[in-house]
Amino acid sequence: MTSQIDLLVHNIGQLCTVPAHDGGPQRGHNLGDLGLLNQAAVAVHDGVIVAVGPDAALRDAYDAALVLDAGGKLVTPGLVDPHTHLIWAGDRAGEFEQRIAGATYQEIMAAGGGINRTVQDTRAANLSVLVKQSKARLDLMLAQGATTVECKTGYGLDTTTEIAMLNAIALLDTEHPVELIPTFLGAHAIPPEFAGDADGYVDLVINEMLPTVVTWQADHWPGTLFCDVFCEVGAFSLDQTRRILEAAQRYGLALKAHVDEFEPLGGGRLAAELGAVSVDHVVVTPDEDIRAIAESGTIAVALPPTPFSLAHTAYTPAQRFLDAGAALAIATDCNPGTGWCENMQFVMALAARYMRLTPAQALVAATLNAAYAVGRGTQVGSLETGKQGDLVIWNVPAYQHLSYRFGVNLAQTVIKQGRVVYDARPFLTIS
Repeated sequence: MTSQIDLLVHNIGQLCTVPAHDGGPQRGHNLGDLGLLNQAAVAVHDGVIVAVGPDAALRDAYDAALVLDAGGKLVTPGLVDPHTHLIWAGDRAGEFEQRIAGATYQEIMAAGGGINRTVQDTRAANLSVLVKQSKARLDLMLAQGATTVECKTGYGLDTTTEIAMLNAIALLDTEHPVELIPTFLGAHAIPPEFAGDADGYVDLVINEMLPTVVTWQADHWPGTLFCDVFCEVGAFSLDQTRRILEAAQRYGLALKAHVDEFEPLGGGRLAAELGAVSVDHVVVTPDEDIRAIAESGTIAVALPPTPFSLAHTAYTPAQRFLDAGAALAIATDCNPGTGWCENMQFVMALAARYMRLTPAQALVAATLNAAYAVGRGTQVGSLETGKQGDLVIWNVPAYQHLSYRFGVNLAQTVIKQGRVVYDARPFLTIS
């Protein structure tokens, strides 16, 4: 007697199930357990995985409305991008040319460029423009295998525009196949109108923006909403970061933090102590802070496209985090200034070359651990029964190719909650 289901993906040559460890992310040198199965199949019903196992057994057990033949290729969970600045208007191509000529990130920002240049363009854009420009980037993420994407505000730096950015995120989440996870990043930079008065801006974030964001959440977003702070020289000090994160915590928001990108200010340790879900960048994090992060439940998120874009030689010291037993994830940091990259495949390639992750470790960091870095580890990031049916069929035979190759899209078919949402083959009709 066969069971009726919505989708059966079969004839999978190599299946990476990427199992959770003890009900959580893969930590330390246990990172890289792919849970490999050969000649396998995945059954999905009502958007949820109901069975994973041998191809012949599942074909006998299930009668599917849609049957997809993977053609003996690789199948993995949908990729999860846990750190992006997806919503913005305009570009900063001119600043890229300045950096190539020798200007530093901090010099450009001090001269009125950097984040504040994008703030000007984003404040001037209406909701329709924000959604249109951001959707184009989200389309590329989907086509390259991402099915869940974290998405920050932070290019408004005033209450009205920050809420407009949250509205854009909510609208895209409703209309686009990719599942978005919103993060409020009002503390991304000091806006020009508060030049010389950083504490005054912090007061605005705490006393005006956060209450407005919480009201917005109650009306528009039933799920988790994160609050993030850029703790860095030229942005927000450690004390200012503490004030904002503690206020956000009082309002019931989950916490994230940009830390240790250029200077070690202690933000990683602070965020871990406050129970942040993730600390991101972590390039120059001291060993004692790495240990504090590892001993907490906080995920360390590396953003290799950023040092690559800045032509820096220092990347997140992955091996030190793994030696300490930390949970490590990777992300694009997709943004207009220091890392316009929509491709998690390229992130895996960079992580293997410059962070010395194995291809298996890079894949887990881009799926299961990335899901835990956005609070979604029990729903997405692995191909286990009860989780969402988010899968990618890759046009390669084995997982090593995802880090080995670069500069070309290897995704063939992307499935979100059991529905085909992208296919590179023009002859396949997607309903």
